[in-house]
Amino acid sequence: MDRRVVITGIGAVTPLGDEVKQIGSNLMEGVSGIKNISIFNPEEFNMDAKIAGEISDFSIGNYFPKEKADSMFKDMDRVSLFCMAASKGAIEDSQLLPAIKSGVFRAENVSIFVGTGIGGITTTSDDIYKLINLGPKKVGVRSIIRLMPNAPAGQVGIEFGLKGQAKSESTACASGLDAMLDAFYNIKFGLADAIVTGGTEACLMPLAVTSFYNMRALSRRNVSPELACCPFSAERDGFIMSEGAVMFVVEELESAKKRGANIYAEILGGAGTCDAYHITAPHETGEGAARAFKQAMERSKLNLEDLQYIHAHGTSTPLNDARETAAIKLGFGEHAYKLWVSSTKSMTGHMIGAAGPMGVLATVKALQSEVVPPTINYNKPDPACDLNYVPNEAKEYKNLEYAMVNSLGFGGHNTCLVLKAFK
Repeated sequence: MDRRVVITGIGAVTPLGDEVKQIGSNLMEGVSGIKNISIFNPEEFNMDAKIAGEISDFSIGNYFPKEKADSMFKDMDRVSLFCMAASKGAIEDSQLLPAIKSGVFRAENVSIFVGTGIGGITTTSDDIYKLINLGPKKVGVRSIIRLMPNAPAGQVGIEFGLKGQAKSESTACASGLDAMLDAFYNIKFGLADAIVTGGTEACLMPLAVTSFYNMRALSRRNVSPELACCPFSAERDGFIMSEGAVMFVVEELESAKKRGANIYAEILGGAGTCDAYHITAPHETGEGAARAFKQAMERSKLNLEDLQYIHAHGTSTPLNDARETAAIKLGFGEHAYKLWVSSTKSMTGHMIGAAGPMGVLATVKALQSEVVPPTINYNKPDPACDLNYVPNEAKEYKNLEYAMVNSLGFGGHNTCLVLKAFK
């Protein structure tokens, strides 16, 4: 069985908002969601890192009735709450539940695949503090169900009555895109009727931010928050941590057409590889990522020259951006210089396990509008990064049809997904 796979629902909670249309507009207009951290006080911990892609006004009560929201808040870490809100948006957008009720889909054949790189770290950190300082009786009875990485997927299945496979994927920054890649293959080969899939992350808390900062992964630039993230620019010195969730409903094309679903884009294929090189540094030649690019194009039944746009991982770290550029050139040869490449992390920051799905959202918007989102804060070219990064302003790309989304994660993970405009 070889079925075509399409996206029919999108929901999101991001530093650029939670309305998909507004998020798309902000991306195209170069709006930054990076600001001073307010959900905790960095000064209290003597922290040097003080900015992030924070969702400061998030409340689960904005998405669910009060009684249910109160229960969710008690039972779920922020990572699951983000996922619940974004999943609700995607499920409603796709009209998935009416399709189940009418018999188009069976609940037993609707799955949930969610990626998270770190999981419920706030719960973990808070309860370790309680255990050490207040004693074992102060540790919450809900701690395990809040912190376990599979909680977001399980809670979505419980809330919406989805009885197919519910699983979590954790491959660092590639987690969300790996979840989507697995969802693609499960639909393609008839293992599920529809899947709610994407990524969620909520690691803006002192322990995680400090650890990333101490390993010199975060930016230390003394500039305004919105200027700090500058992928592919010679001034880049680290990424900006971020949080949020982006979720989708994917299904087979014929069922989507039959039920009159809105189709955002088609997923043609994808691939994942391992560098087998270093736990944090990408391979110096980009060999592992280049293999993923070539495999993804082959599995999508496209020639390398067919690809027009790449939504890069583009974290704004010196190593990632140079080596991702090298990987694109190794994978695509001379065609690399014809590709348009951009990184919207310049605006959203790095959403870790939700970064890949955020890239998918941005790419869907690009394919629909035939406008490519910019890489903002690109002010000084780097000889090691010599491709077209769509600097600072969105650009019209007439007849944009084929695009790729990249996610590269600690552990040497390289994952990419190929999308096609749906006309």
